[in-house]
Amino acid sequence: MELWDVYTVDREKTGRTWQRGNRLVNGDYHLVIHVCIFNKDGQMLIQQRQPFKDGWSNMWDITVGGSATVGDTSQQAAMRELEEEIGLKLDLSNTRPHLTVNFDEGFDDIYLVEADIDLDELTLQESEVQAVQWADEATILERIQDGTFIPYYEPMIPLLFAMRGQWGGINHVETL
Repeated sequence: MELWDVYTVDREKTGRTWQRGNRLVNGDYHLVIHVCIFNKDGQMLIQQRQPFKDGWSNMWDITVGGSATVGDTSQQAAMRELEEEIGLKLDLSNTRPHLTVNFDEGFDDIYLVEADIDLDELTLQESEVQAVQWADEATILERIQDGTFIPYYEPMIPLLFAMRGQWGGINHVETL
């Protein structure tokens, strides 16, 4: 059973929690994170979800994502998801999200990170991830269009790639 902190519209914790799988009450929100890792060649690390995974099974996705659990800060949730899903330990404790996208039930903090990663050294979470690979912007957009990538709002992908190369848009992070 996964529990989330409940937030106000102003992103303040209410002191209440909510169980994953239930709908939040109108006016309650939760925190989601995504981390996009880029290599020095400007490619994004993407993952393919397991075929038995509920929701978006077998589809490709950006590096990692998930909901913050009770007590998590945004940074803690990002670090936890990286380690859980692909076995990568990065220190994001002093990193702010580069972008926050609001959605009906919450806030989605997006981190853009440049890191030298050897894909053969990653440990994929069997219950979540079946494969990882590096992909350029065009490949991700093609996969969205052909229905093999989670259907993000298409203009968001070029924005992520554009932001990663701009001042304030990326942090180079060493693995732990």
